Order: sequence, then structure tokens, then C-alpha cells
Amino acid sequence: MIEKRIAELKKQIERHNYLYYVKDSPAITDFEYDALMSELKKLEEENPHLITPDSPTQRIGGKPLEGFETVTHTVPMESLNDVFSKAEVESFDNNVKKQLGQSPEYVVEPKIDGLSVSLEYENGIFTRGSTRGDGITGEDVTQNLKTIKSIPLRISDALPYLEVRGEVFMPIESFVKLNEDREKQNLPLFANPRNAAAGSLRQLDSKITAERKLDIFIFNIQQINGKTIGTHSESLDFLNTLGFKVTPSYNVFKNIQDVIREIERLGEQREQFPFEIDGAVVKVNSFEQRRILGSTSKAPRWAVAYKYPPEKKETVLQDIIIQVGRTGVLTPNAVLRPVKIAGSTVSKATLHNIDNITAKDIRIGDTVIIQKAGDIIPEVVESVKTKRTGFERIFEMPGNCPACGSGVLREEGEAAVRCINPACPAQKLRNIIHFASRDAMNIEGLGEAVALQLVNADLVQTGADLYYLRYNDLLELDNIAQKSAENLLSAIEKSKTAGLDRVIYALGIRHVGSKTAKVLAQHYRDIDSLVNAGKEELSQIYDVGETTANSIVSFFANDKATDIIYKLRFAGVDLTYKGHTKDNRFSGKTFVLTGTLSAYKRDEAAALIESCGGKVSSSVSRKTDYVVAGADPGSKLQKAEELGVKILDEDAFISLLQ
Repeated sequence: MIEKRIAELKKQIERHNYLYYVKDSPAITDFEYDALMSELKKLEEENPHLITPDSPTQRIGGKPLEGFETVTHTVPMESLNDVFSKAEVESFDNNVKKQLGQSPEYVVEPKIDGLSVSLEYENGIFTRGSTRGDGITGEDVTQNLKTIKSIPLRISDALPYLEVRGEVFMPIESFVKLNEDREKQNLPLFANPRNAAAGSLRQLDSKITAERKLDIFIFNIQQINGKTIGTHSESLDFLNTLGFKVTPSYNVFKNIQDVIREIERLGEQREQFPFEIDGAVVKVNSFEQRRILGSTSKAPRWAVAYKYPPEKKETVLQDIIIQVGRTGVLTPNAVLRPVKIAGSTVSKATLHNIDNITAKDIRIGDTVIIQKAGDIIPEVVESVKTKRTGFERIFEMPGNCPACGSGVLREEGEAAVRCINPACPAQKLRNIIHFASRDAMNIEGLGEAVALQLVNADLVQTGADLYYLRYNDLLELDNIAQKSAENLLSAIEKSKTAGLDRVIYALGIRHVGSKTAKVLAQHYRDIDSLVNAGKEELSQIYDVGETTANSIVSFFANDKATDIIYKLRFAGVDLTYKGHTKDNRFSGKTFVLTGTLSAYKRDEAAALIESCGGKVSSSVSRKTDYVVAGADPGSKLQKAEELGVKILDEDAFISLLQ
């Protein structure tokens, strides 16, 4: 009876997901939908043996991944040749007709501006999803793709095997909301929906991906067993019947002039789409004709992508203001006389950096050309020097940070100017989140949402202030109950013994990653020795170098850094290193980890290797000495076998450590 009810609920929920996310025609209210989902979750919690991979409750995974496994595409995910004019489209048509000896049918579709992925189904069940990568090798992002509710976890036809290709994208409305939220949190903005979608899909924590409201359009069958289809348009119709959200507009044409008119029509309507398109795709409809035409080493001969030119407008640059980003970078932004472009009114645009301003000779008061070529955040292309009046002003970067008044630094070879104050209010939130992160002090329960509340309530200025939080302070925050407050304070207390290497990394010193932090901790053994180290001495240390040495010295020369160290010491944080120093058994050896180890987490295994003088790499090459293979190893194991690299199972690895 319970099993039958679970099956009914799964079927109902997936049907409503299809109606809401694919057909845009919901049949029930959100409240009714939530009630169905709640009942399913409860039944599955009580009967965990009945949970299946295609259950709607499995759309958001559990623990964050430690990394993505690679996937080799058996059918290459090719890219398309771009064309930019009517003449190039006609030339493409002439070449196709010449090779075929006849006029083909073409399908024209909008080119969605997103991230291409592959979805694989076995016996109707979604089993794996991967990114395009370089077309031959991509990354396994199945867990993240499951969070996209327009992707069916089970299709209506239990075909033995089906692989489809689609474009993951972020709707414009979701993109604007995401950037608004990030701006409030003083986080860097995504440049466009494509970048936002790509960054969201490659999150190791699928819960973050789920929050980003991604969507997908399916536009191609890569492989299919159990059915024969003759044309592309037929394949799209078939995919639609299976429950996929297919390309929103596809029409068949027999004449290249009709194709060109369709390209123009889509271009005129691009502002009306709720998602970004950057062109139109023209494809030969017949699969048999595609087989005859074949592909070059880079792209198919049976398709091209027509790219729309960016829209440009003139306006006046009224002022240049500085925004301090989460990493301390001072970014100049143009304040513009409002102008409508690509469907929205623009009043500001990025100028990137002072070198860009100087190279383009952009001045305050200039008439400028701006463009919005698929980017939601527009940029200034050039100044119109012929319209200058003589009252324009040359812009200079400030010598001090506008957010805190501290000095700024421009490192040799970099265009960015940075604030050197670790307590700068513009960097505050980012620094605290970094301080508490897993590879730093590893304070469980202190995520972005809690950090934002602490900052807004003015309870913390730096990561060091976390050690002075009180129980009653936490209870005054939203959604922090007694147990949550106790757990957070316990995690903060536990982090005091994280060790010097984690403290150094947690400080957020420019160019100092977790590996360099460990090297510094092993070398200096306590924080005072590191603080007092000079540039020349630091630059001689392996994995440090001159640039990083300058960054370290500049960081500790700031009075705010001295205050942070003092607070950490006074709070009882261990500022010494207690790791191994004499064990160099793996010196000069490179390891690669793949699969799941039962005795160690991947970062723990890596730390053990490094503590013995070894290096850990993310990819296998002829220079790799050992590949440590746990359960369910990925393609790295196969690569190691092909190259003859020594492979260790977990027992052999533990023996080597002992």
C-alpha cells in the first residue's frame, strides 16, 4: 500500500513539474504542490528502502562533492562555425548543395546563450549528466542537473538508451534577482546569464545550484537505441512527447532566403525572449544528409550559427565612481545619462580598470558608445572625441580606498588596484565567509546567510571577532534558535585548534592559497616568525616567490592585521604548527586521488601526502608517480592504466603512509 502511494505521489509531482516548468501552465497551487512533496518526503523517510534515483526528492543532493569526475563523450559534442552576414549564410547553403547535389531542408532555431550539456537515460531513467568540456571530455554534474526541475528524471518511453544534448541557461529574471542579491551582500556581480549559469552548474554544493533557478532547452539527440528517426524536426517533436523542454522555436524551410528571413525575425524578437539568445542556428534537417556531409576536425559541415551583432548606443558619461569589490579591487564604473539599449534602460557601465580608461582615453563628460552584446552589464566601447567641448575631465584612480580610507596597492604586472586593509568594510562579508570556510577555520554552520546577519548586526568586523560572539547576540538574529546558537558557538570554539596553516589561509592574504599556507606554517612554525619575515627571505621559500612574498609583507604591515592577530591570540586560537616536519618520504613524488576512500576524506588524504613532502595533482600525466584509487574511480584510473602509472588501492596507500 505504501509502495503504491509513493509511486502515485512521484507520478503526480513529476506531472506537475512538467506542467509548471516545461509547459508553463500549472494545474495546482504552490500550497497543494508542497503538500504532495511533503507527504512523499515523509513516506520516504519512514521507508528509506523505497527511495529511488528518479524520485522528485532526489533533485537536491546531500553532501557537497569534493570534485567533479571526468566523462568521455562517445559522440563528440561539436561546436558550430559562426557566420555574421547574409552572404556567409548563402555561401554555407551553396557548399551544402554542392556536396549533396540537391537542395536540403533546413531547421532554424534560436541560439540559447548558455552552457551545453549531455543527459543520458537508461531504460527511461536519468542516469548521468555532463558538461560539454572540450567536446570530447567533460565533467559529471549529474547531481547539479537534477536540481533543474524541467529535466525529467524519468521519461515516458523506457528506451534502452538515450543521450540528448541541451543548453542550460539562467532566465533573465532569475539573473537580475541573483545580481541584486549579490550586490546587497557586496559580492561580485556576474557579467551575464551565460557566466552565471556556467558558474552555478559547476558548484560542488548542489544546494547552491538549486538556489540559482537554472533552466534548460533540449535541442539534439546524440544517441538513441530502440527507435529510428529520420530528421531533426521529427526528433524534436519526439523529445517533446517524452517530456523534455525542447528548443522554444524551430521551423523547417526549403529555401535559403526563407532561412535568412527567419534569422532576421528571431533577431527582431530577441528582446522579447525571457532568456538570452546570441544568434540563430541553421541545421540540415535530414540525418542521412548530415551523415553524407560529415564534419571537419572542429565542427559539422551541416550547421552554422549566425551571430547577431551587438547593439550600440551613444550617451554621456556624467561621472566615474569607484566600487570596492569583495577581494578589495577598486573598480571604476561609469555613471551614464540613461539610455535604452537591448530592451532595458542603462544608467551605469563597468570601465574595468584604469588601464582600460587610459587606453580608450575616456573622460568624465565625454559622449561615449556603449554596447550590450549578450551581456546584461554593459560596457563603454569608446569615447566620441569629435564631440568634446573642452570641459571634459581626465579621471585618476584614488590613492586611498573610498570605503575605509586605507592605502591601495597596484602590484607589478596587474591592472587591478586593491585596498590592503583586511578589515575594509567593503570586503568584510567576503573575508568572514572565507575565514569560516572548510579549508580555512572550518566553522560548521557559519555560511553566507549567517555571516550576512552578523555583519548587518555589526557583531563582527573581521574573522577574529567570531571568537567574541555571545550566546544572546546570536539569539537576536533571524532564524537562529537556541540549538543553532549552541552548535555555532561550539564550532567556533572547536576551530581554535585548527592549526597555524589554516589560520594563515583564513587571513585571506592575496596569493596565499591553502597549499602555500601549509608551506609557510611548516617553515615558520608560529605566527610571529611569519609576521616578522622579510620579502627576500619569504621569496626563497618553495611555492612562495616574489609576488606572494610582497603580498604577505604588505598584509602584515597593516595595523588592522596586527589587531586581528592580537584578537586571535587573546581568544586562545592556536597560532603554532604541530604537523610533521622531518618526514620527506614522498619528496619529489606526485599523487592523483580518484574515487572514494573509506578511511579518509579526499582533503585529509591530500594533507597526509603533503605532510610527507609529496604533491597532489588533479590530473594524470606521465609525470604522475602514483594514482590512489578508491571506490568508484573515474576516468583518471583509466588514464593511469594507459600511461602505465603505478596504481595504489586504499590498503596499499595506507601501507605506504605507515
